[in-house]
Amino acid sequence: MVEAKPLLFFDEARFRADLAARGALPVFRDALAAANAHFDNRFLEGERVDTLVVERAAFVDRILAYAWELFPWDEDVALLAVGGYGRCELHPHSDIDLLILLPDGGVERHRASIERFLAFLWDIQLKIGQSVRTLDECVEEARADVTVATNLMESRTLCGDPALRRAMMERTGPDRIWPPDEFFRAKRAEQQARHRKHGDTEYSLEPNVKESPGGLRDIQMIQWVARRHFGVDSLEGLVECGFLDADELHFLKTGRSFLWKVRYGLHYLARRAEERLTFDHQRRLAELFGYRDSDERLGVEQFMQQYYRVVTGLRELNDVLLQYLDEVILHRDRLHSLRPLNERFQVRDGHIEAIHPRVFADHPSALLEIFVLLGENPEIEGIRATTIREIQRWRHLIDDGFRNDPANTALFLRLLRCPGKLTPQLQRMARYGVLGRYLPEFGRITGQVQHDLFHIYPVDVHTLEVIRNLRRLDRPEMAERYPLASHIYKNLPKPELLFIAGLYHDIAKGRGGDHSLLGAADVEGFARRHGLPEQEVELLRWLVEHHLLMSQVAQREDTSDPAVIQRFARMVGDQLRLDYLYVLTVADITATNPSLWNSWRDALLRTLYEETRQALARGLENPVNRREWVAASREEALHLLAQRGIPAERAQAVWADVDEEFFLRERPRVIARCTEAILQAPEGPVVYVEDAGLEFPSATRVFVYTRGGRDVFLIAAATLDQLNLNIQDARLSRTSAGHTFDMFYVLDEEGRPFGQDRARVERVRQTLAAALSDPHWQVPEVKRRTPRRLKQLALKTATYLYTEASGGLTALEVITPDRPGLLAHLGRIFARFGIRLHRARIATLGERVEDVFYITDAAGRPLSDPDFCRRLETAIREELDQRNREDAGGAPLVEPISR
Repeated sequence: MVEAKPLLFFDEARFRADLAARGALPVFRDALAAANAHFDNRFLEGERVDTLVVERAAFVDRILAYAWELFPWDEDVALLAVGGYGRCELHPHSDIDLLILLPDGGVERHRASIERFLAFLWDIQLKIGQSVRTLDECVEEARADVTVATNLMESRTLCGDPALRRAMMERTGPDRIWPPDEFFRAKRAEQQARHRKHGDTEYSLEPNVKESPGGLRDIQMIQWVARRHFGVDSLEGLVECGFLDADELHFLKTGRSFLWKVRYGLHYLARRAEERLTFDHQRRLAELFGYRDSDERLGVEQFMQQYYRVVTGLRELNDVLLQYLDEVILHRDRLHSLRPLNERFQVRDGHIEAIHPRVFADHPSALLEIFVLLGENPEIEGIRATTIREIQRWRHLIDDGFRNDPANTALFLRLLRCPGKLTPQLQRMARYGVLGRYLPEFGRITGQVQHDLFHIYPVDVHTLEVIRNLRRLDRPEMAERYPLASHIYKNLPKPELLFIAGLYHDIAKGRGGDHSLLGAADVEGFARRHGLPEQEVELLRWLVEHHLLMSQVAQREDTSDPAVIQRFARMVGDQLRLDYLYVLTVADITATNPSLWNSWRDALLRTLYEETRQALARGLENPVNRREWVAASREEALHLLAQRGIPAERAQAVWADVDEEFFLRERPRVIARCTEAILQAPEGPVVYVEDAGLEFPSATRVFVYTRGGRDVFLIAAATLDQLNLNIQDARLSRTSAGHTFDMFYVLDEEGRPFGQDRARVERVRQTLAAALSDPHWQVPEVKRRTPRRLKQLALKTATYLYTEASGGLTALEVITPDRPGLLAHLGRIFARFGIRLHRARIATLGERVEDVFYITDAAGRPLSDPDFCRRLETAIREELDQRNREDAGGAPLVEPISR
């Protein structure tokens, strides 16, 4: 039986007595249940998980030893723990990996005992992973599979003959199979494949604590490769052989302890071997670990920031140590080239290195200079591991004196102006702790997250993605995808100002207050410290303060309204600001979540840019006259219709006294085609479907005309939802006789226009026309299921009512989790309250929508009765939240935090 120190909670004398009195099955099951409860209680009381995983393994050792004694064995058989259990690490629901090891030809003699022993372990509900092998089979399988070889490296004998394991270890050692260089190559390829499977990022929204980059497997990777090369059995042994230093050992152990705690908590909450930090588990773990919501940040965001900081640091250390092993295992004594760069740095086999160990101590500015040299010499592949360690050793020299040294500020500006690979250098600086020290405000946002599906990256990663997107705009393939942004970027007088604005646009998130205003103050300090001219200081301050302005106006307001364009143009002020703001906005949106960018958002921003450019060219003192715009639109539409043989009298009879917004929002060619469609169908509703857009389609336009139709928005919203189409914009006009001229702009489930798919266009036209014609139409049952992630992010609904700037309409903003059938539900509420909907802007941001509806009462007046407004908002919040709670399985909804 395995020797171990006594476990105070496990009364072995009583266990043996119970075995004699009651029989094995109930006694083993009771002991396991009692031990599980005991460990759970200690976990909830805050005991270190390092202790719990080791003691759990020790307890299972004892249980297996007692189980082994129940069956007859000869002396030439052994029970081994392998894998994580072999390392004496056992989480609540981890597999207990066992190897029954036999001499060659010994399987048949023990077959009956082996089968009964394994069946007994399953009967007592022990979750095992087992293999039965002879010595020859172990060697054969280990030679064929590096994973098997790795498991055997971590084995230990639990019961039986220890000589068998010693023989196995000798025959599978690095002098027999998998020598250190081959083992290193295989394990590195294995890690690269694993990282690719998990997106090659530490920053997954729902990371795998074991397998994702920076997770527990990366720590084990270091141990495995170093153990194969140095022949040591512990992390401490790696210090003794000079592979790790004391600080690295401390970081590895504290990082492992944190991830063990997270993993233990996941197993505890899920009651199974759950390794993914799903949104639901993130919230529950944050609460379990004592993270509390503040006015600025959710507790779960604080917890995940710590998680991301830990795994980022662990991945950094993993990269450095594996690169060091690459140098000492694969490339020792294989120098091919050595090229000096200056008196401080040289390039060895494609990697830059410090010429001597005290370069950074003697020349602190070299902590920035090395990244400048990398940016200016794109043929250099990276930094040698020994130099990375020196950077980490001396980065504490970056203090206020360093940051204010003109030599260093000049170096940083030189980096921003380097011709290539700027983003990789900023990423290296962030990974090695240099960027967060040079810009302390950047250091505070490292790993900071927002608990939603809209922001898929932590703030620091998003910031560097913005800069990456900006730098890519001069590439030909980007010119095809973002033609306007690319053209503007290539003609900017100083692109580096965009990079500075990108660095600072979100830098004040999580501090409380308006992050745009706080960030504007920060970027002004940066610009003055770096000696920029006053006009550039002012441009940077304005860009950061207003970096959300263009996307908000484009997505929430009616950019076909000359008053909206004039107001926005006054806020921008000049063409230079407009150019910088447009490019920054495109880069920001695509770096927040690549799935957000689609043809519709592209069209909204381009329209706002072009209309504002024209307003600035005319002069802000010469705004467009609204009445003249409407009159010109009507005249041009009549001219186009006349060319089609339709007299003005017939067209004007159709239009009657329709809202002038119809002529303001739609282009004359669109008005003419819709009018012709109405005249061709004198009976029943008209549904006209075509792609919208000038150079290329931005959405599919669905025009609906009815003669006194009821609840048109409700019917259209529900029907389009049933057809898997997503409304992006709704523009609703009518005559005094109740004839509706409603325009919907929609995208398919892939976020694309579908007007070229004639079969689908006809299906939409027929289905919608039938629904509008049916006097007994009822809202159909929602068949699309709410995705799991949306269910887990259960926010409360928020509503805001305010009067539009023109004073003619009431704006209702609804922020709520995205759900199938949402617009139809809101349409029912509007109908019940007698609300007339004039237009709607639909914005889906990850798991939530931020929709703006411009409404009046039935008589066309803005809402003014406070009691009526309160009842309307209450109905919306209560009804939507009832559905949200059902989707969340009855879990409480989370109050949204103002951003």
